[in-house]
Amino acid sequence: MANDAGAVFDVVILGGGSGGYACALRAAELGMQVALIEKGKLGGTCLHQGCIPTKALLHAGEVADQTRESEQFGVKSTFEGIDIAAVHKYKDGVISRLYKGLSGLIASRKITVVEGAGRLVAPNAVEVDGVRYEGRNIVLATGSVPKSLPGLEIDGNRVINSDHALVLDRVPASAVILGGGVIGVEFASAWKSFGVDVTIVEALPHLVPVEDEASSKLLERAFRKRGIKFELGSRFSGVEYTDNGIRVSLENGKQIEAELMLVAVGRGPVSAGLGYEEAGVAMDRGYVLADEYCRTNVPNVYAVGDLIPTLQLAHVGFGEGILVAEHIAGLPAAPIDYAGVPRVTYCDPEVASVGITQAQAVERYGADKIAVIDYNLGGNGKSQILKTAGSVKVVSVKDGPVVGIHMVGARMGELVAEAQLIYNWEALPSEVAQLIHPHPSQSEAIGEAHLALAGKPLHVHD
Repeated sequence: MANDAGAVFDVVILGGGSGGYACALRAAELGMQVALIEKGKLGGTCLHQGCIPTKALLHAGEVADQTRESEQFGVKSTFEGIDIAAVHKYKDGVISRLYKGLSGLIASRKITVVEGAGRLVAPNAVEVDGVRYEGRNIVLATGSVPKSLPGLEIDGNRVINSDHALVLDRVPASAVILGGGVIGVEFASAWKSFGVDVTIVEALPHLVPVEDEASSKLLERAFRKRGIKFELGSRFSGVEYTDNGIRVSLENGKQIEAELMLVAVGRGPVSAGLGYEEAGVAMDRGYVLADEYCRTNVPNVYAVGDLIPTLQLAHVGFGEGILVAEHIAGLPAAPIDYAGVPRVTYCDPEVASVGITQAQAVERYGADKIAVIDYNLGGNGKSQILKTAGSVKVVSVKDGPVVGIHMVGARMGELVAEAQLIYNWEALPSEVAQLIHPHPSQSEAIGEAHLALAGKPLHVHD
């Protein structure tokens, strides 16, 4: 394995996050010489500032809620508060173990890791600290960073983003969260569990607005019950410091005071100043444009992950990275069906889905050509044991396959794996109805919904 910068690699990857390192691992597995360039730590946003740390905070919040509510289950316990330093120690321990494992895996595959900020200097070369790394193929995987709104300055003090929130050294008394998408509702959920008085401000009519409307409404109902406040269809107009916090103004004239404001209005691509446009790579609003094989318009230059305008999910980055490695190797790589990628929001309750929404199905097939069943978790034994509410909603084409599954409730992120198989294998409701699900389990809700769609409902009321 050549480790010197004068070597011409089969693949040079700029960015060691989910998409970049998945591509590196698969390419190395296929016998290619790989250089992986990363200015921070291998693992990128997902491991260090995204998926893993936020889910650790959410789990700590779940433990706090279970402690508070334990008497409902006949268990006497006392909730004494949140030790935020200990929460961070737990979270950082999870990250550290995963980082160590990933670093070892990368080393075992004989991948050349280059530490430093890289820049595309030619369609076949990336430069790091004055050293040029040439590749027969280049993969751009520089990821994303938290966005803001025009004119809104994130100062890291009282106006913060998700990166700041993950290392906050205290539990704020109150917070306004600007944005009711995945990041906003996950932080709202975790902070509420920690005892924060939370208000979400969302310009669109619903929380998690890309989900099926029924899922959004169920989440809103659950958040109301938990005491999480939200202002929907309300546009932000400004924020100012007060003596001991901030005052947020909305275009409708409302004002909300809190200790701090978390800006969670999405993430934008990291592409500025990296030489992409100079190399002739087609761009749109900072995103690199790519085809179904993640190829840019420049021969042998690919792009994956949050840098391209596909779903901003770590597992999408993994999939794209593997696709690119296999395409470079000449294997018969199949393009990704992005509708078939499972989506999970890990708040309490969890929101999970795969496929298209009911509204999209109506638009695509016509209202009279689809069938919908909404199975309430009230009829599911395990959900009753867990004391969770929600539903499993299945959308299918009449006399055709299932085209969407939408779920709200505790642990739905685990259930979506089966939903993914149903959608991606284009299963008919009658085929799923033949399968026997374990009892008592929440997976029975998927089985019951398909039984009902197949015309033989068991525990579903007409």
